[in-house]
Parts: sequence; structure tokens; C-alpha cells
Amino acid sequence: MSLFSPLTPFILAVVCICVVVWWRNNGKVKRQKNIAFEKRTISKRWENEDLQDEAQLSLEENVGECLETEVEIHHIPYSMKHYPKEEMIRRANEFYHLMNGRRSVRLFSKEIVPMEVIESIIRTAGGHAYGIGTISAQRVQTLQKLQTNWIKEYLDTAPYLILIFKQIYGILSTGRKTHYYNEISVSISCGILLAALQNAGLATVTSTPLNCGPRVREILKRPVNEKLLLLLPVGYPAKYATVPDLKRKSLDEIMVYV
Repeated sequence: MSLFSPLTPFILAVVCICVVVWWRNNGKVKRQKNIAFEKRTISKRWENEDLQDEAQLSLEENVGECLETEVEIHHIPYSMKHYPKEEMIRRANEFYHLMNGRRSVRLFSKEIVPMEVIESIIRTAGGHAYGIGTISAQRVQTLQKLQTNWIKEYLDTAPYLILIFKQIYGILSTGRKTHYYNEISVSISCGILLAALQNAGLATVTSTPLNCGPRVREILKRPVNEKLLLLLPVGYPAKYATVPDLKRKSLDEIMVYV
């Protein structure tokens, strides 16, 4: 009995056609996926530019360049005022009630805030964090030079805009020095800054830089080792300002005794 029948060539031809069709369809699907991925990548290009840290991305490649022996810092005596128990409780409660009134405000008065107040607040926040970049106060007219993806009217209304940068690495005579804890340091500074603003009777709201981070850095002539993290419009609340009626979590929801 022959291994091949008269239909064998026909069957082989059909199989070949099926293989070609499958290969073309599979290639088309892959191309469509690649196009969709490229579109998503392009649409988020600003996000990648704003959020990626050059120091973090190149750390493994430039370990020798980024590290330098720490300079020994001279220590000095330090002490804090020891309050009586009743005074400690009173001060802690007063600060709680002060911060309990803090809200994110998006409606600002155009009334000018004394520059001395802004300078003191920035001095308070900027002196407590290692690796922080520049916390600078700028008149909001600077934003007229920027293009952002969403309209945030409060950025054009508040009399001041505090721009918070993180310094992702230091620039030394011997090369770069990576600031490994820059995110934590800036977070600490931001918390102190918000508390200082509340203490001075000023309102703010944390706002992301959108796609304007690199452009802001160029306008302000900041070095490449600084990356914009937050925009904080600062001023007095508008008379018609409203905020959500939110309630904070109770102590037993956020504290566990061991």
C-alpha cells in the first residue's frame, strides 16, 4: 500500500496555506500590540520624565562615581526643654487641634502674604532634611510660561507657589554622591512645611507637577540633579472657600498598644 495517496499534494497545499494565514494573523496581532504599547508609552512619556530618577536608574552602573567617603561631622551638645506632664499634655493637645483643622484648599484669596512669613516657613522645613533640593517661593505668574494637561485654577490665584524639589544626588568635585534617602527626607520636610503653613494661618493643597517638571527646572535655572515633586499654592483661603466635610479616623483605628 502506498504511503502517499493522490490527495496528498492537495492536503499539503491546504496545510501550507493554513500555516501562512496563521503566521500573518499572528504577526498582525503582535504589530497591533506593539502599536498600542507605543501609544501608551508616548502618552505617559511626561510621567516617565518627571518620575524616573537618573541617580536611581544609573546607580548600579556608576557605583564608583556616585559614592564618596563621608566627611566626619563634629558633634555638639544637644538638649530639649523638659516640660512638666501637664504642660506636655496641653501643648500636645493644642498642636493636635491646630493640625486637625488643616484641609486641602483649592480656592484662594489674592491677598498678599508677607514674604517674611514665607521665608520663615521655608527655613523651618528646609533645615530638617538631608538630601532635599530647593524649596523656593515663586510668584504664580511663572506658571503662565508652562503648559499642563489639566486646568488647576488655584495655581493662578494663590499669591505664592512653593515648588518642592528633591535632590537625587549631590555634585562633588570628585563626581556624584547619591542621596539614598531623598524621598524620605523630602517627605519629612513636606510634613514640616504643611504644619508650618497651618501654624501661620495659611492654606495650601498638594499638587503634582504634571508634565511641567523639566520645564520648571529650566525656567528656575535649577541643576539637573534636582527633580520637581510637588507644587504648593500658598495663601489665605478665599471667603467663599469650601472643603469636604471629612472626619479623621479615631485613635483606635490608627494606633495599636503592644
